[in-house]
Formats: sequence, structure tokens, C-alpha cells
Amino acid sequence: MKIATWNVNSVRQRTGHLLRYLRDAKPDVLCLQELKCIDAAFPHMEVEAEGYNAAVHGQKGFNGVAILAKAPIEAARGLPGDPGDEQARYIEAVIPNGEGIVRVASIYLPNGNPPQTEKYSYKLAFMDRLIAHAKNLLALEEPLVLAGDYNVIPTPHDAADPAAWEGDALFLPDTRARFRSLLNLGLIDALRATTDDASLYTFWDYQAGAWQRNKGIRIDLHLLSPRAADRLVEVAIDKETRGEERPSDHVPVRIELA
Repeated sequence: MKIATWNVNSVRQRTGHLLRYLRDAKPDVLCLQELKCIDAAFPHMEVEAEGYNAAVHGQKGFNGVAILAKAPIEAARGLPGDPGDEQARYIEAVIPNGEGIVRVASIYLPNGNPPQTEKYSYKLAFMDRLIAHAKNLLALEEPLVLAGDYNVIPTPHDAADPAAWEGDALFLPDTRARFRSLLNLGLIDALRATTDDASLYTFWDYQAGAWQRNKGIRIDLHLLSPRAADRLVEVAIDKETRGEERPSDHVPVRIELA
């Protein structure tokens, strides 16, 4: 089973990019973030024409997450823990896989900048809710994949220029501490389970020639339960999509489970 994640940075602007990726990479499951559209504006017909079902949790102009799968999807929308949270940042589904299932979530974790504002408080509260929910999901002892744009630079090894991110909400000590708490539940960072190589990035800013200079960061991740990690075969960063015309500033990351 191939499971990819991609912050598409406006699905309506990049429907062509999305459809090309579905045809070329042929993921069994694709988790999308930052749709920037309501459910009705999502390109359902085009995606279905490529052989995919879509579960969408959209929001006008901002945020938005989706799970696309070749198999039928029954999805739960929204991260538990705050009934008043109206931001569309979490969707979860159980995907059939042969005789079993894989539970998959698409996550768009808050950016949190500027750190001195309520945006950072919301980011930390969201991470606390994610930790609590992940703990409950791990208790199910299922293959679990929490995929998405985490807006966290896990370690200095995951940035071309760590000093440039000091003071940024993606790299603050409290952010990374909560991310470690998430991992300490028993989750495995899929890429780092396969390699310690540097210069493996998933995001390059549109400014200052970041892409051309490879001044990137790694913030798009798959976190796996032990039962999923035992089946991990491969992790790939589909970096070539960043070189397309009018690309997203993120690239897809793809794993394969046996």
C-alpha cells in the first residue's frame, strides 16, 4: 500500500498538479492539506475520474484537509478535544487493505506564527489534543499512519539553515518538545526510520531563491504506529513536483507498506 501526503497549497489552483501526481505516482491513499476551499468546491469529479474516492473536510479560503483512496472511505472530520474549533485541520479514515485495514489521518498542524500571539497558543493546544488522540488510537493496536504537514522542524538536521529558523514557531523549544512527546507515545518518523541523511526537505519558500539554493526544511511527515512501522518498505520524497510551473511550496512524501 502506497500512502502519500501533500500540502497542495490550494487544490483549485493546482488541480492539474494533483491529477498528474495521481497518474504518475499512483498512490493507494493520498492525504492532502491546505485545500483552501469548501467541500463543494473540491474537484470531486476530476478525482473520481482518476479512480479515487475523496473524503473532504474543507473551509472557505483557508486550511482544509482530505483523504483520497482507491478503496471506499468512511471518514471522521475534526480533531477531538475542542468542540468549538472551527478550523478544518484533521480528517481520519479506516482504509481496507487486503484482509485488514490501515487507519490514516491527514493533518494540517497550525503554523503558529507570530509566536507572541494567540496563534502560537492555538498551535500548542492543537498539539496537546493530537497527543491525546494519538494515545487513544495507539491503544487500538492497528496499523496507523498520521500523515501531513506538521509545521514542525523536528531537529536541526531537518533544516538547511537551522539558525534562520530560531525564534520561528516551527522550531521553538516548546514546539519540538511537544513533537517529541508525540513520538514518545510509540510513533515512528517513517523517513528517519530509513535514513539519517541530511538535505532531505519537503518545503522550500517561494522567496529568496530557496528552491534553487536548496534552502529547505522537512515538515511533511508520516508518523507510524509499531504495526505500521513493521510493514514499512520505502520512503520517497517526490521532489520533482517543486520544479513544475506554479508549484506548491511543499512536495509530496510517499511511503510504501507491505
